[in-house]
Amino acid sequence: MKIDKKTELNRDVYVAHAEIAGQEITVTTGKVAQQAGGSVMVQLGGTVVLATAVVAEKERPDIDFFPLVVDYFDKMYAAGKIPGGFFKRGGRPSDQEILRSRLIDRPLRPLFPKHFRRDVQIVVSTLSSDGENIPDFLGIIGASCALTISDAPFEGPLAAVRIGLIDGELVVNPTVTMLQKSTLDLVVAGTNDAIMMVEGGATQVDEETVAKAMELAQASFADIIALQMELQKEIGKPKIVVPPPEIDPEVLQLVHEELFKKGDEKLFNPDKAQRESASGEFENEIKALVQEKLPEKTSNFGLIFEKELKSFVRDRIVIQGKRPDGRKTNEIRPISMEVGTLPMTHGSAIFLRGQTQVLSVTTLGAKDEGQLVEGLYEEEIKHYMHYYNFPPFSVGEVRPLRGPSRRDIGHGNLAERSLVPLVPTEEEFPYTIQVFSEVLESNGSSSMASVCCSSLSLMDAGVPLKAPVAGIAMGLITSNDKIAILTDIQGVEDALGDMDFKVAGTTEGITGLQMDIKIKGIDMNIIRRALAQAREARMFILGLMKQCLPEPRPELSPNAPRVYTMAIDTEKIREVIGPGGKVIKKIIEDTGCKIDIEQDGRVFITAPNEEAGMKAKGIISEITEDVTVGKIYLGRVTGIRDFGAFVDIGKGGKEGLLHISEIANYRVAKVEDELKMGQEVMVKVKKIDETGRISLTRKGLLETDSGTIPPAIDGDEDHGHENNDHHGKRHGKDRRK
Repeated sequence: MKIDKKTELNRDVYVAHAEIAGQEITVTTGKVAQQAGGSVMVQLGGTVVLATAVVAEKERPDIDFFPLVVDYFDKMYAAGKIPGGFFKRGGRPSDQEILRSRLIDRPLRPLFPKHFRRDVQIVVSTLSSDGENIPDFLGIIGASCALTISDAPFEGPLAAVRIGLIDGELVVNPTVTMLQKSTLDLVVAGTNDAIMMVEGGATQVDEETVAKAMELAQASFADIIALQMELQKEIGKPKIVVPPPEIDPEVLQLVHEELFKKGDEKLFNPDKAQRESASGEFENEIKALVQEKLPEKTSNFGLIFEKELKSFVRDRIVIQGKRPDGRKTNEIRPISMEVGTLPMTHGSAIFLRGQTQVLSVTTLGAKDEGQLVEGLYEEEIKHYMHYYNFPPFSVGEVRPLRGPSRRDIGHGNLAERSLVPLVPTEEEFPYTIQVFSEVLESNGSSSMASVCCSSLSLMDAGVPLKAPVAGIAMGLITSNDKIAILTDIQGVEDALGDMDFKVAGTTEGITGLQMDIKIKGIDMNIIRRALAQAREARMFILGLMKQCLPEPRPELSPNAPRVYTMAIDTEKIREVIGPGGKVIKKIIEDTGCKIDIEQDGRVFITAPNEEAGMKAKGIISEITEDVTVGKIYLGRVTGIRDFGAFVDIGKGGKEGLLHISEIANYRVAKVEDELKMGQEVMVKVKKIDETGRISLTRKGLLETDSGTIPPAIDGDEDHGHENNDHHGKRHGKDRRK
């Protein structure tokens, strides 16, 4: 690690170099954005992020939380891209940008004084992208560094890395290309002594490997943390001093005595609503007592009560092993579930754990109904989408409904990441799959309930899920150097606890995990214990899910569309589409199917029912069938000329010329005497020339004893087709220009 000082743009610029697993990371400060409280550019390869931190001058005494805002932006110019869609400048943040904002926010927040009440804004932007080095963990490093050299009372610094698992080997900061063959994608943030945040997905990776990945991550932090500390010594601003809130010892003692004397009776109840109501009444009761006995010392009562309430609950859990709802530390709340809840959906399920209830609904659609994702590092059509919705009524609140929140997007992404490794590939199951998880009641762990519920919903729809996935949220309570790891945390344990560790997976291993810490990190011993306890809980839940629905339904829901696939010669694609899309539009109109044709000749037919699907498939087979000399077709007259008639011999518009001399076994003086526009006639292919032009004849077809040809066939019946193979290949070409 080294720091160079130089002059650029008439400014003193500091360039610091650090190494992570043999990769050089460069941090530059002093060059740009000097009016921010702290600003740095972080570079790895050709990827550069700008991170700025600003602390407001005035406090906000009207709030009871720390007002930290983190915004992340992918500047499309960073990769030489112009955004798609109507708004070329870019509009609201994409889901990916919101997810990265959350990723940066979560490890930083615990490293501020809890009673700090000034607005802090962090803005991270990707300014340059090489397409290989992903900027999210660089954003965490940049934000930490900007805060470290600013006047913010930040108790860092911290570092972050990405860990992959490729061919059984753990890799630090794998590139985009390397991640394509990785079975693990894990972002870990922390200090030299503790882990602060974990976010990632895996393809059924075992717990010990995940733990080793975290250990490797932490071992990689040292150089980048040392760099930040050196920058702080060199150019860091004096930190804002945050005095602790005034707490009167008499009020503290009175609140403490009342809580520990009556708290067990007042605050411990398995019912959330009753417990919250009793807690509110108990707080008012104690407040009235303080006003009576210490009328001059009530200004910070709310802060004192919260502090002592937290102390009381944590004491009961750690010392007595008593949780607010009466459970043991490793006990899961009662679980019930059902599938097929909604009669007209493709798949549905309800999952109830304690007082957390989720409804998940699966919808199957055509291939072209996938979601376009466009970003710096991805441009793809997603065929599995998972949405999470947390309405205010689920917690008995009233608030405006204004689209998905950052929380909704984050929890939906976690559920999606946990399930995707088990969802069949597009080749195995050619459907677009959408799952909506609707939280109907919430008392903690709703995201993990949505994972369980969505597995059941997918299987109910007949999606051949490779294995069911279950999730569990683990908590941590620390008190007087003692700890308790909690299985299946509820709302109050999340609010008063030190950790929210969500783990999802199958019987074989982990598929998704997310860990947030409210204290200044935890060690690997606690993480290993939490992973082991989470696996035990997951096995139990998967057993209950198997009892409810042992495996995916063998047949798709009768309400779901049917998708049929077929392969055609790439040279035949234009024939199926037709001029200006005329042919394919006609097929869609006649069958009611959706039809998608890939450039490699794969055809996806999404039909409302089997009959429509087979009809569309048959039409396309006829269109792409090679015209064969000597073969008989039921055609339709499409044009009449003096020299003969043009006959469409297939529903795809293949036309051949029926010369006037070939209309009958006898001489025909005028074409109109024998044929009319739109009439159906039996014709035989006489010749196909080198340009693909088709010559037809009627001579010798369906002759009567008198040697004449019967009248042309009217109507729509498929006469004569039973003896023709309409699924073979043709070699003739469309004569149309």
